[in-house]
Amino acid sequence: MRFASLGSGSSGNALLVEVKQTRVLLDCGFGLRDSIRRLARLEIAPQDLSGILVTHEHSDHIGGVARLARKFNLPVWLTHGTHTMWQSLADSLPAALHTIDSHHRFHIGDIEIEPFPVPHDAREPVQYVLGDGARRLGVLTDVGCSTPHIEATLSHCDALVLECNHDRDMLLKSNYPSSLKKRVGGRFGHLDNNASAALLARLARGRLQHVVAAHLSRENNTPELAREALGGALNCAAEWVGVADQEEGFDWRQIT
Repeated sequence: MRFASLGSGSSGNALLVEVKQTRVLLDCGFGLRDSIRRLARLEIAPQDLSGILVTHEHSDHIGGVARLARKFNLPVWLTHGTHTMWQSLADSLPAALHTIDSHHRFHIGDIEIEPFPVPHDAREPVQYVLGDGARRLGVLTDVGCSTPHIEATLSHCDALVLECNHDRDMLLKSNYPSSLKKRVGGRFGHLDNNASAALLARLARGRLQHVVAAHLSRENNTPELAREALGGALNCAAEWVGVADQEEGFDWRQIT
């Protein structure tokens, strides 16, 4: 089992997970040509994909899904609430849409998918744990605060991609209007570095092989601050913590 990022941040997000011959794209917030180019960087063609999972309807996560799915006849999985909102936003949706229950596991080929609901300012947002029956990758971005259910779901994962959207002091001192500061830093916004670190510290972490900070704000965070926060929670060197970049994402990481 392995995973890689096409890019992560407010300009677009996409995560690629592979188990045997099954390859699932988690979100796609990039244009068609850009998505194809980013996949090629990982030596994957769109025709190699088994489908696309969607977390919620915000454009940096869903903006490129319809065109990629229609162009290459890819099935898409999403919650009923996300589907409803997407219908109101998009001119044309893919033909093969599968509505999921945010509390029920399902399979896409060789990958087991475990969705779980999260507090975020969207219609019915979810995040996912993806696995092969023995190994588990937990993904948590676009969430305003933690919950006991989130922490129970992400415990005992072998790898985590965890939101570190902003440094709270940088956000408060930024040029953002007060309404945007309140939204980003609120219970339905995005996790700051310290909140992510506190969440991580509460998880059962004995199996962790990879931790990657994701969805970093360009204006209100730095990779160094995110690494320092998560490294402190893990009691490890900050350099061990990976960071998903907006332009380059991160290369394949193997879960053994």
